This record gives sequence, structure tokens and C-alpha cells, in this order.
Amino acid sequence: MLLEVKDLTCGYGLNIVLREINFLLREGDVLGIIGPNGSGKTTLLRAITGLLRPVKGVILFEGKDIKKISHKELAKGVAIVSQNQQMGWMSVEEYILLGRIPHFNQFQFLEKKEDLDIALRWMKLTDIYRLKDRILEELSEGERQLIYLTRALTQEPKLLLLDEPIAHLDITHQVYILDLIMRLNKEFGLTVMMVLHDLNLAAEYCDRLILLNEGRIHREGQPEEVLSYEIIEEIYKTVVVVGRNPVTGRPYLYLVPERAGIKERRW
Repeated sequence: MLLEVKDLTCGYGLNIVLREINFLLREGDVLGIIGPNGSGKTTLLRAITGLLRPVKGVILFEGKDIKKISHKELAKGVAIVSQNQQMGWMSVEEYILLGRIPHFNQFQFLEKKEDLDIALRWMKLTDIYRLKDRILEELSEGERQLIYLTRALTQEPKLLLLDEPIAHLDITHQVYILDLIMRLNKEFGLTVMMVLHDLNLAAEYCDRLILLNEGRIHREGQPEEVLSYEIIEEIYKTVVVVGRNPVTGRPYLYLVPERAGIKERRW
């Protein structure tokens, strides 16, 4: 088992956000974390990376308690792409090479040829090699998101955590990035756990979903088990119709606007 979360309770000081969270993540899984705002999705990722210490419970990575793994060692196995990353005025290549720092030896201060080769390989795979000499602040949101992802891949992790990787992007970049993540999963066996707000994209790209609500797991399972109209209406307080994507057969949610005049379900 790659990741085990057992009875996790954590938060910020006296503010407990997550309570009694339990789930398993096997190698090669693509797990989506969904739920209303404030349900604890980002907090869960922060706990897995060791940035938040549990009040109760344990998180095991490859069978080891992450509290007993140094941040440097954990970063070799787990990489996160978070929102609002600090970039500074550096080139794309310089930024991506920061992903190699967890692999530096004790007295290593500069990249070795191996580090440069690994960064080059990932830049070509994600199609940002053409941007390597550009300054990060000059790039579009979609280009930056690809760069964040490439830096994480340069860590060569076994588990990739993604916190809203397609936020604020147009549909072209959304599909491109999610398709890229799926290729990484299929071709390299990369295990993926990502927070998504768009339920249709979560249904389409994830093998399994965890629905968080008020800091607890409300439902876990395959997309069709989690995204029923009864569950979505209960948690999101919004009338929906759940159908199927005519091409892939995955669940697809249709929102019912107020102008439809339906205040309660009639079907």
C-alpha cells in the first residue's frame, strides 16, 4: 500500500478541520478529492505532505509514519502542486531545477548533469522546453500551471498531489493538463491524488472519489457511486440531473437553474 490514512484528525491550532479520516491509496490509483468549500480538501493534502501534524491518527507512506520521515526524504516520494505558488523573478529552467533539491547530497549546492538531464526530460515531456529561458512572471496562467507540474515531476515522486490544478484555466488548458496527468499515470505508473471543484471533470478523470463534507468522509467509491443526484443535492444543496457522458459513459451532472421553476424534485 502506497498511502494509508488512519483516523486522521487535524487542523490549525484549536480549529479542527478534519475528523476521523480513513482511506487507502494503492500504487497507480487516480483519486479525486471533492466537496464543498471549507470541507477540508486542501487541509488533507497539507497533512499528507507533513505540513500539518495530526492531532490524532497516523499517515503512512510506504508503511512508514510520515512523522518519522524527514521533509527531504518525504519530498523524494511525494510532490505537491499547490495554488498560489511563490515563483520570484527566475527563469523557467531555474524554477524547475528546484525540484531536484530533495535529491542533493549533503554538501551539494549546484545541479549535477544527472539533475539537468532529468529536468530536461520532463520539460520536453510536458512541452515547456521552449519556455525554459523565459521569466515565470511573464507567462500565462496555463503555462505557469504546466511549469508547476513539471517542477513536481522533476522530484521524481511516486505520489503526485494536486490542489486544484486547473483552477482559473480555460477548457483547452483544463483538458490538456488533465490528459497529461492521465498519460503520466498510465505510462509511468504515477499515483495521483487531486482536489477538484468541477464534479464532471472529477468523474471523467478519476478512478475513485472521496467526497468530504464538514471535515469528514461522506462517501467514497467509483464516480457513479459517489455522484448520484441524491448525494449531490444533499451535500451541495443544489438541484441536479445526473446523466452519462455519451462518449465515455462516465457520470455527468446537469445543473437545474432557478428559472426552471423547480424548487423541489419532481422526478
